Amino acid sequence: MKAKLAVLVAVGLMGAAVGRAGDNQAIAVDGSTTVGPIAKAFAEFYMNRNPGVNITVSESGSGNGAKSLMNASCDVGAMSRPMKPSEVKGMEDSGRLAKAHIVAMDGLAIAVHPSNPLKGLTLAQIRDIYTGKIRNWKELGGPDQAIVVISRDTNSGTYECFETLVMNQAKMFEKTEYVGSNGAVRQRVMDTPAAIGYVGLAFTEGVKTVPVDGVEATMDTVVEKKYPIARPLFFYTNGMPKKGTHLESFVNLYKTEEGRRIVEDTGFVPVAL
Repeated sequence: MKAKLAVLVAVGLMGAAVGRAGDNQAIAVDGSTTVGPIAKAFAEFYMNRNPGVNITVSESGSGNGAKSLMNASCDVGAMSRPMKPSEVKGMEDSGRLAKAHIVAMDGLAIAVHPSNPLKGLTLAQIRDIYTGKIRNWKELGGPDQAIVVISRDTNSGTYECFETLVMNQAKMFEKTEYVGSNGAVRQRVMDTPAAIGYVGLAFTEGVKTVPVDGVEATMDTVVEKKYPIARPLFFYTNGMPKKGTHLESFVNLYKTEEGRRIVEDTGFVPVAL
């Protein structure tokens, strides 16, 4: 499952997909780039087992996943954060009901360039870096280099989790660079010796991750609730999927032995059942 996954891209099909949700021969997923690897792996596995089913996966961000579900342009909203009260109300106002399914757990790893000698950071130090209070690596025992601060874009569920779990709603300083995906954060850090960023556990290849408050970001520390920057990952549907449908089976794949293996193989943590 670690090989590149071939999944149909949702182009021009999104509007029609929900109209066919009754027979579930077409299922559209839209939302988080973090949850994307799980959704794609689930889709490939499920379509291989059910050749008549067409599952499309788009990665437009958690906020857009909520909007797509609200507007009935997808069947599953993939989100790396819980729906906001305003989004839940928007669903209700459109005659729909937000139903959350926690499909996996994840940790937000703090990523720096492999050449960075940093041994670890505290939550307070990370916050001070992102607010601009700490601006040079020499203040943390590193080289005399201005820190290049990389963040996810503000529409991202990953950004909102970081804002809540690390920033305590403090504003990021004006020189922060915002990028559109976990992969983009990883690439920017890989290419920039003075950079720091935050990524999901599945996006740490090629970067150095540093312990936070003395705890490494690993599957085990997330499961054991030791790592301080951890969060659930969601599939949202319009109410509970109808019993016996492909939509129900697809959304609940995370509960099966095969689904739990896929979650692990994509670099995330299966939920406790």
